[in-house]
Amino acid sequence: MPDPLVENAPAKVNLTLRVLGRRADGYHDIESLVAFADLSDRLSLSPGAGLALTVAGPWAQQAGVGADNLVLKAAQALLARAPDLVLGAFHLDKNLPVAAGLGGGSADAAAALRLIARANGLSGDDPRLYAAARATGADVPVCLEPRTRIMRGIGEQLSAPLALPPLHALLVNPRVALATRQVFAAWQPAAQPAAPLDFAAAPPDHARFVQALAAQANDLEAAAIKLAPQIADVLASLRALDACRLARMSGSGATCFGLFDSAPAAQSAAHEMRAFLGGKFPRWWMSATRLG
Repeated sequence: MPDPLVENAPAKVNLTLRVLGRRADGYHDIESLVAFADLSDRLSLSPGAGLALTVAGPWAQQAGVGADNLVLKAAQALLARAPDLVLGAFHLDKNLPVAAGLGGGSADAAAALRLIARANGLSGDDPRLYAAARATGADVPVCLEPRTRIMRGIGEQLSAPLALPPLHALLVNPRVALATRQVFAAWQPAAQPAAPLDFAAAPPDHARFVQALAAQANDLEAAAIKLAPQIADVLASLRALDACRLARMSGSGATCFGLFDSAPAAQSAAHEMRAFLGGKFPRWWMSATRLG
């Protein structure tokens, strides 16, 4: 048997997130600067007849193997647009928290589309891939080619890739799952919305870029904290670290990130958090990473 095809599915981090308003179709228009971490799920495909999925890893039970798994949804969405495709057996190593604001399911779906494209000789810019991504979920298009971008609309409008200065982060999740739909339903418009994003020419040095990020916000943060007050504990713990330059929630939560000047500083922050909070919050998931 040939070796399976393999793709990484990197975590998506919303460095900023503006909610511009509710749409008539029930969705929300957003504007978000999205970067990708060097933490990822791992998806493999053994091409063949039929379609199957197995899942392993620390978050396997939460991800599940049923029809709601976005790997299967993405495969079915692409098959509907290209009925002659060969699919096969997927295996997902689920390393990222589920329903955590890191786009893990969307990243998995995008990886599935890339794998099916490789197995069938489709080009990466085949319009059917993007159409299937849009049909699978709002965050899937930006994950198809996981590079830093600004996403707008409901996620389907993507800027060209952006070059950022090196960003070293600590991701922390209180092991609370949050449904995106519930967080958006609890969102209330801000009295003074943030200015529109303009990171097309990102400040080249780390300090100026973090300062520009600090002028933005995540408009879903207050709504998420109402649903999961533990998020406030995470943010307070990150902000209490002397080396933390900025702490913010990612996506619809509950994962938050702290930005640091270097990889060693982010690793030290992880050790400090585990040492001082291990007794109070022993279940928190955390990992240092690089964003880009």
